[in-house]
Amino acid sequence: MKATFGAGCFWCVEHEFTKVKGITSTSVEYMGGHVKNPTYEDVCTDETGHAEVVQVEYDPSQISYGKVLDVFWNCHNPTTLNRQGPDIGTQYRSVIFYHDQEQEREARKSKEELQNSGKYQNKIVTEVVPASEYYVAEGYHQKYYQKCGIV
Repeated sequence: MKATFGAGCFWCVEHEFTKVKGITSTSVEYMGGHVKNPTYEDVCTDETGHAEVVQVEYDPSQISYGKVLDVFWNCHNPTTLNRQGPDIGTQYRSVIFYHDQEQEREARKSKEELQNSGKYQNKIVTEVVPASEYYVAEGYHQKYYQKCGIV
């Protein structure tokens, strides 16, 4: 199964998902924009509409989509609009790109439950939108933390 998330810098987000049992692969990509075949430099202009995303493949016999959503919610602050830490721009927005109606339903339900939990004082600004055409990020971005020896 496939799931796609934007939660700030895709290097950090990908790293969090690679640590989870049941996640079988990850890829960093650009999704949600209006420019064909964007480069990292294009996306960094904040003019393409793309978000930096991580697309994960997961084994539903080992991990549910709900648990995958938990990883997403816990690896970033979903209350900051177009920002995570020092990274600012729409490319760093909090977004769940759903691939089917069941994912949409679960994503919206988990967002509502988290908002109602009292964990955050501010409103959760995470978008829940249909997955769209994606573009795989340049090779040097893939598994960046492992390549740089950060992990």
